[in-house]
Amino acid sequence: MHPDPLDDPFHPGEREAQARAGFRVPSAPIRDVLIPQHRDFYPLLPFLLVAAADAQGAPSAGILTGPPGFVTSPDPRILRIRPEHGAWDGWPGGPAPGAAVGALGIDLATRRRNRLNGTVIAADGGGFDLMVEQSFGNCPQYIQGRLVETAAPVAAPREPLGGLDADARRAIAEADTVFVASSSTPGAEGGFDVSHRGGPAGFIRIDGDRLTVPDYSGNRYFNTLGNFLVNPRAGLLVVDFATGDALHLSGRVTIDWEPSGDLPGAQRSWSLTVERGWRQRAAIPLRWSFRDQSPATLRIIAGAA
Repeated sequence: MHPDPLDDPFHPGEREAQARAGFRVPSAPIRDVLIPQHRDFYPLLPFLLVAAADAQGAPSAGILTGPPGFVTSPDPRILRIRPEHGAWDGWPGGPAPGAAVGALGIDLATRRRNRLNGTVIAADGGGFDLMVEQSFGNCPQYIQGRLVETAAPVAAPREPLGGLDADARRAIAEADTVFVASSSTPGAEGGFDVSHRGGPAGFIRIDGDRLTVPDYSGNRYFNTLGNFLVNPRAGLLVVDFATGDALHLSGRVTIDWEPSGDLPGAQRSWSLTVERGWRQRAAIPLRWSFRDQSPATLRIIAGAA
C-alpha cells in the first residue's frame, strides 16, 4: 500500500498558474517518499537529469551518467547518486550538504519518468544523497522513443557562450527534446525542478537570442510555469542524442498565456531570452538511436498539417 499523498503539494506560484490556465487541481499523487515502483525504476537508468543553482544562483540543468545502479534508493526517503561522469555546473565537485537539487529519472525507450526534488544530506566526492521532499510519476506524453548505448568518454573542454551561435541555433532547430530547470524560490535557496519538454523537431522557435517553447496539454500541475511566476529564470539543456554533445542556456523567462497560431497544438508558451550558456562536445558517454515518435507528438504533427 502506497503512503498517502501530501495534503496540498502546490506552492502559490503553481496555484496561480493553474488559475490563469483555468484549472483547479484539488489533489495530486505527490509524496515525500519514493514508492516501490520508483525505487525499483532508478537503478535501471544509465543517466539522470538534475537541476541546481549555478554560480550566479540561477537554475541550471545537467545530466549525470553511470552504469545502471549508479542511482539507488536505500530508503524510501533517500535517492543515492554515485555518477561516473557528468555535464552540469555542479560537476565534478557535486553539490554540498544542504543544497537543493531537482532530479528527473526518464527512460526514453519505455517513456517512463519520475520527478523529484529534495535536499542534499550527504556528499562524497562527486556523489551525493538526496532527502526526498516531493516525488511523483509523470505521464509519457511527448517523449520520443530512443534506445541508448554506452560510448567512450571523450568530452572536449567546455565552451562558454554569451548567446546563440550558429551551432547552438542548429542544435535547437533540430531538437525534439529538451530539459528545463526552474526554481520555486526567488534565489538559490531551494525548490529546484528539472522537467522534460518534447514535440516535433523544431518545436522551439528561434528569434535572435529569444527562444519560444510551446506548452502543450499535460498533467495540469503547472510545476514549471508556476516556478516561473515565482522566479522568472530558467536553464535549458539540449542534448544531441547522436553525438553526446550538451548545450546549456540560461536566461530570463516570460509567459504568454494565450495560444498562438504560430505554435500548433500549444495552449500557451514561454520564452527564454538567452543571456549566457556553455557547450561541451561529446560530454555525455551515451548515444541514443531514434525509434519512434510519441503518439502525442504525432497528434501535434497531424494538427499542423
